[in-house]
Amino acid sequence: MSYRKCALLLVGLFTTISYQQILAQTKEGWIIEAKNIDPNNYYGITLGNGIIGLVSSPEPLKVKDVVLNGAFDRYGRGRVSNILKGFNFVNMILDVDGQRISRANITAFTQSLDMEKAILQTTFKHGNKISVKHEMMALRHLPYSSLVSIEITALQDVEITPASVIEAPEILHNVRNYYALIDRPHVKIPLLSSVGQSPTGKHTVAASNSFIFADHENPTLIHEDWDYGMHLLKFKKQLKKGQKYTFHIVGSVCSTEDFEDPHNEAERLTIYAMLEGKDRLLQRHSAAWKALWESDIIIEGDVVAQRDVRSALYHLYSFSRAGTSYSLSPMGLSGLGYNGHVFWDTELWMYPPLLVLQPEIAKSLLEYRFQRLKAAKKNAFSHGYKGAMFPWESDDTGQESTPVWALTGPFQHHITGCVGWAFWKYYQVTKDKNWLEERGYPMLKEVADFWASRVEKGYDGKYHINNVVAADEWAENVDDDAFTNGIAIEVLRYATQAAQVLGITPDPTWTEVADNIVILSMKDGVTREHATYNGEVIKQADVNLLSYPLHIIREPQQIEKDLKYYEQKMAPDGPAMAHAILSLLYARMGNSEKAYSLFVKGYKPNEVPPFGVMAETAGGTNPYFATGAGGMLQALMFGFGGLEITDKGVEQIKPLLPKSWKSITIKGVGVEDKVYQIK
Repeated sequence: MSYRKCALLLVGLFTTISYQQILAQTKEGWIIEAKNIDPNNYYGITLGNGIIGLVSSPEPLKVKDVVLNGAFDRYGRGRVSNILKGFNFVNMILDVDGQRISRANITAFTQSLDMEKAILQTTFKHGNKISVKHEMMALRHLPYSSLVSIEITALQDVEITPASVIEAPEILHNVRNYYALIDRPHVKIPLLSSVGQSPTGKHTVAASNSFIFADHENPTLIHEDWDYGMHLLKFKKQLKKGQKYTFHIVGSVCSTEDFEDPHNEAERLTIYAMLEGKDRLLQRHSAAWKALWESDIIIEGDVVAQRDVRSALYHLYSFSRAGTSYSLSPMGLSGLGYNGHVFWDTELWMYPPLLVLQPEIAKSLLEYRFQRLKAAKKNAFSHGYKGAMFPWESDDTGQESTPVWALTGPFQHHITGCVGWAFWKYYQVTKDKNWLEERGYPMLKEVADFWASRVEKGYDGKYHINNVVAADEWAENVDDDAFTNGIAIEVLRYATQAAQVLGITPDPTWTEVADNIVILSMKDGVTREHATYNGEVIKQADVNLLSYPLHIIREPQQIEKDLKYYEQKMAPDGPAMAHAILSLLYARMGNSEKAYSLFVKGYKPNEVPPFGVMAETAGGTNPYFATGAGGMLQALMFGFGGLEITDKGVEQIKPLLPKSWKSITIKGVGVEDKVYQIK
């Protein structure tokens, strides 16, 4: 029986509460309202299903971007690959009595996101003639498709001319536009389609859309092909004062990243969605999101924090998907930030909350790395090492995609440790021995072989890792970076442990190296960030990561000493996740007030209007920073919530409730769907 259909075991308190009590606590904090919308200071919110991302716009009936997960071509910054934009296949034009609506002639423009249903609603009025309600979603159950619903209320007798539009972004060329009407005995299916090539011709991208009208309605449709970058399908409708008129648009977008023939596939998917009908699409979309939200975090006593935490979860859920081999970029599907590449941001920051709440999604993130193991082995070979060396920035090929001017590409080697770490954590949570044999151990073995070949034995008889870019990226070409050395120690031990679980004799070199890699200290006993560190301001957490998520430094006195020292060294313009780690560690030290202030400091200054989406830095303008969302959620789950991933699975060690909160409930944890409550 599902835990949601019976009394819930609250593991943290060993008591029970009813499902109705849990449900009552979840009614608040689901809606993000955009207030005082300024189109000149607008950062959109994303509707995503793990494959496509639709980024909202301050312009009525439009989206800013359509982002395609996993599809890359070379253009733009740094002579390296960039994630592709797709056709804007959900845009609309609306004329009212011959006048085209725009921001300049509408009033009462509002937008709100229902995170529970993943639906963005926009409302506005056009003079005293019509009011419009526009709803849009990236269908969760149909990964390449979306649904738009439009309700127009006539405030007087009017003639409306709605048009469904497909527009090509500038990066696509050789665009070809098509219109067809599939005339079957029981239904007519209008298909508006566009096909284009990515900048170098690597990919073909295609999109298609169609109307869904009410039963027995069959308006006369007019196709207009304005130019190669845009075409539309429109109809006219006379409305009487007080009349409500509703119609829908379904559309699909895909590329040769996923299909050999994206043109035909986009049309097939659109036909499928169109004939499913609006009701079935909404029902299945809502059911898919309801299943995701069975893993949720409920905060009682702070509606603002509840909304903010749900926003972080919503974005991670929107940017990822189970059953794929796609990973997560720092900006998810919110735009083209960081070229859509995959960094350590995935494994160390976004992956842990997903692993605990959505293990199947986490499995997909790992599959992305596993399918690129061959490329990582080639990378190690190219640099004179054994095993697998993962690129700092990875695209669909798995080869190094960092711009040449950035030294992180050749030298930020801790990424390989983060990949191995994530693979072992999945086994700890799921205890999936078949996966460990087929995926986990083969990965850990190659990662361990890399570190065993990467270290250098010094005159002191210890092992050193020289010439790296630290986790604190402002420290370039340094020796014995604390986090790099620490992650190497931890994954070498995990590789040994994985071999033993499978009855395989581990390479004894792994243990010998792990036991002798140095972690440096300064004269006052503070852990030294790297061999030449001398008190400089740092970009982000490095040493403090040795205490979480790693287990290299465990002594409370040492953890506190390192915390107090490096908190003062954090740059005010550093990325969001640095303060999240400090918050987490202070929570584990029992300092509720300090932990809470750092928790808020880690994301609130990064919110930008009008939805409060998270930028990378305080005052930044590059949302949505999914890495920061991952850090924030870890501070809550593994700090205040006291959760820990151990060889026994997910356990609760020492929770701590902020004074201003009444309770925290973390539900749907791990493969057993456990529920933890902290009061």
